[in-house]
Amino acid sequence: MVKLLASVNGTDEAQIALRGGADIIDLKNPADGALGALVPALVRETVAFIAGRKPVSAVCGNLPMDAAAMLEAAEKYAATDVDYLKIGFLPGPQTGACIRAVARLAGSLKLIAVLFADKEPDFDLLSLLAENGFHGVMLDTAQKGSGGLLRHLSHDRVQRFVEQATALKLKVGLAGSLEAPDVPRLLPLKPDFLGFRTALCAEGGRNGSIDEEAVRRIRTLIPLEGVVNGAMRPDYRLLARGYAPETEAELGTDKIFVREFVLPVEIGAYSFERGHTQKVRFDVTAEVMRITSDPRDMSHVVSYDIIMDGIRAIVASGHVDLAETLAERVASHVLSNPRVERVLVRVEKLEIAPGSVGVEIERVRPKQEVHKR
Repeated sequence: MVKLLASVNGTDEAQIALRGGADIIDLKNPADGALGALVPALVRETVAFIAGRKPVSAVCGNLPMDAAAMLEAAEKYAATDVDYLKIGFLPGPQTGACIRAVARLAGSLKLIAVLFADKEPDFDLLSLLAENGFHGVMLDTAQKGSGGLLRHLSHDRVQRFVEQATALKLKVGLAGSLEAPDVPRLLPLKPDFLGFRTALCAEGGRNGSIDEEAVRRIRTLIPLEGVVNGAMRPDYRLLARGYAPETEAELGTDKIFVREFVLPVEIGAYSFERGHTQKVRFDVTAEVMRITSDPRDMSHVVSYDIIMDGIRAIVASGHVDLAETLAERVASHVLSNPRVERVLVRVEKLEIAPGSVGVEIERVRPKQEVHKR
């Protein structure tokens, strides 16, 4: 289950976030950069106000990579009784010493390391964080206003970060000026939480006040956990308000498509095709179940970004011999979205012949899976 982390500046905003459905209340001063800290007294006041209804996290400031200064700040905020303490780490010669210095607090609360997508994050630090008892790690952006997470790191690189951290048994968070269209792109990566501030504010950007309806809009994009067919899994029916199984047949389907999407791909069964890339063009059309006759926000649609992100991730996984294999993997990825009924995939190698060569396949969701929804 992916949780919604809402960054707030005190008790008033915490109350709004709770009403909007936030899973984690995160305390920070948004006017002071990515990890601007609130005064400890206000953190303690908000922890008391939450009174265990939801976990509370806090940042301990935009700190230099100095072990003594970082430990001093971390100890001060550890005493506020928060559940999670977020500490930012920049790559450099002192980073390891800083991690080891604050590790002594790991026994009293859950430490979350924050790495910055726009500051050349060092993913080799993940092993050191795990060895020193950190509970989790998250990606954020340091310079607000410079673009969101996926502007600074490619989708497949974020995916590798999540996979690497998860393999080390670290909880994983993704943040960094995330917006509503980012949610369906990041959910398939299965992070443990997604963090928001600006997207929760009605006006005034991240320095404005958060708005309950804005929180609810993000909440509707993140499926809640439910019992489906006797097993715990995300209930994708909650991806849109107003969903009702009996309306599926009445509303029918729409088609979303990606045309002439060209990427360098390591592909080919011949020896001369190995060790380098060649241009491959992808055309994908997905037939998608409609859930409303009046689509107004991201919860009502299947984003074409999901198709392109999937293709990039498949291509980044390494060499593939056959265009047919590549097409099957793309089709399988697209059909993994529970609202896709049918997909048409064309894969064309553009550098083998004077024209192009390739394959086109059509795949349909098994009828029994359709009936289960």
